[in-house]
Amino acid sequence: MARVNNALAEKIAHLALSGLEREFPNKPGVVMEDLTDVKRPKELYPVFYGHYDWHSSVHAHWSLVRLLRVLPQLSSAEKIRAALDRKFNSDALQAEADHLENNPSFERMYGWAWALRLGMELRELNGAEVWCSGYAGIEQAIVKHAKNYLPKLEWPVRCGFHPESSFPISQMLDWARATGDSDFEKLLCERALTFYQKDTNYPIAYEPSGNDFFSSGLNEANLMRRVLSEPEFQNWFTSFLPQLSNGEAGNLLQPVTVHTLDDGHLVHLVGLNLSRAWAMRSIAQNLTSVAKEQLLNAAQLHEQAGLKQMESGSYEGEHWLGTFALYLMTDADSHVSL
Repeated sequence: MARVNNALAEKIAHLALSGLEREFPNKPGVVMEDLTDVKRPKELYPVFYGHYDWHSSVHAHWSLVRLLRVLPQLSSAEKIRAALDRKFNSDALQAEADHLENNPSFERMYGWAWALRLGMELRELNGAEVWCSGYAGIEQAIVKHAKNYLPKLEWPVRCGFHPESSFPISQMLDWARATGDSDFEKLLCERALTFYQKDTNYPIAYEPSGNDFFSSGLNEANLMRRVLSEPEFQNWFTSFLPQLSNGEAGNLLQPVTVHTLDDGHLVHLVGLNLSRAWAMRSIAQNLTSVAKEQLLNAAQLHEQAGLKQMESGSYEGEHWLGTFALYLMTDADSHVSL
């Protein structure tokens, strides 16, 4: 269940709204072939041009839609709906879909993950039928590209930031199940098992690296709990992280210290505390061993540390950390209908 209160929700809404139409600074993320490709962000991405980069803009929009679902009586709800109504116009959404269709590797796969998560959220929001209809082309382009790309991906990408594979596969799997795309679900489960089923003795001591906002190990486990049956997952998890049983998992169970909030890479570590917390909570729900209590206790510590630094006072962190906080505090990772 959602654990976000009105005060925190309003802070997150403010962070999302404040960057929604802020075009600069911006990291457009495109390869320019010639002068015709030199365009301002709003021309490139007429919906998702704010919040510094495309994927952050996408998940800021997700945050606002999520808030409307979780707290429909929020005082800023009317303002949120008006902002989304301006942004989710059919022509602009079609332009976004066309850009994705014509650029198969654009935002692969982290941006894809958030875009499909946004599509899931729109489907479940009352009164969002027109927005959903306009958004469908974005989903179709991403799913088409993912179905083409994933069979060619021979090894997963293992790191603690954008290119990492298990987080987007998890998000895409949630989307496939929510929408009934059984072929996509089958492909995603096959890839997950091929990439991760044989993994054992995950090297906890190697986490984190200096600019992680994900735990590669926890993300992997959080994907496998979606793919395996509960007994299978418990056996797999015991082999994957035996350190939880022998008392050698301290590096993973303690929140990371973040010394500066105005460096765009170092502030990633605030997000790491938040994402570790939601992964630990989700994984724990599929365990019955002593590891369950360890993970829940650690999740609480990480949540406290992450929420304290969500409002960094710098756009370097504030253009995206609110989304991670909301994803955690509304238990979005479990995808339970509210």
